Amino acid sequence: MSMRLLEVSDVKKQYGSGCSACIERTGDDAGTNHCPVCDTVIACANINLTVDAGEVLGIVGESGSGKSSLAELIALEKDDEGEVAGDISYTEYDGNLLAVDYQTRHELKNTHLSLVHQHIRDGLELEFSGGGNVAEKLLSAGWRRYDDVRERVRSLFDATEIPVDRMDDPTHTYSGGMQRRVQIARALANKPDIIILDEPTAGLDVSVQARVLDMFRRIQQQNDVAAIVVSHDLSVIRLLADRTAVMRHGRIIESGLTDRIMEDPHHEYTQTLINSVI
Repeated sequence: MSMRLLEVSDVKKQYGSGCSACIERTGDDAGTNHCPVCDTVIACANINLTVDAGEVLGIVGESGSGKSSLAELIALEKDDEGEVAGDISYTEYDGNLLAVDYQTRHELKNTHLSLVHQHIRDGLELEFSGGGNVAEKLLSAGWRRYDDVRERVRSLFDATEIPVDRMDDPTHTYSGGMQRRVQIARALANKPDIIILDEPTAGLDVSVQARVLDMFRRIQQQNDVAAIVVSHDLSVIRLLADRTAVMRHGRIIESGLTDRIMEDPHHEYTQTLINSVI
């Protein structure tokens, strides 16, 4: 039996003051995530999901469905905007992750939870070398010996199929596919339990997408690391995810084993999504 790593319970994020009508008047049935009474945006609400050790959970939905907001919450990418409620519990921490202090959040993000950002500039310093971007993650976790850091970076470059002889080149000189792989190498640096990938193929050519996804699937299986993969692209979810949650207007409208979702979707929106790519 797999160990439960992460449990998300009744999570909500909103932009605006909110009112008593927000939940009832937003979501799939309402066809919007904007409250018509107070104009609050409900980025996501009533979210419940779990992730077990070694499992890949896919979260799929169109732009504006709330999937990236949810990914950022799970990855503890705390910002100063919006109000958050609910509970995210994690095996390595006894308590609600949404309520932890800065130091605890920093430690969790460096050692247990890693996010691969949708936008390259959010995840990498492009003026740093590729190796420097990965080394920074190691140094933040307490690595100190230069030789150990260099060797770990070399092994991560090799695992993610980045030419090791490019390790000291500025990251802005890398191709888009290489930059994405540097983000993945950085995310893997401290052997986290869970990696969250937000639109991992964004901005990549189709042939490059395939290489990045195949590489990640191989590494994920070899290291038995759990992952949450967020994408609007059903082919990405079909390739990587064991289970899938479908989001629309800030709510999860359907979830289950990926094969079942793809072959026998129950919700009309999920049926439309799948039929659009067949």
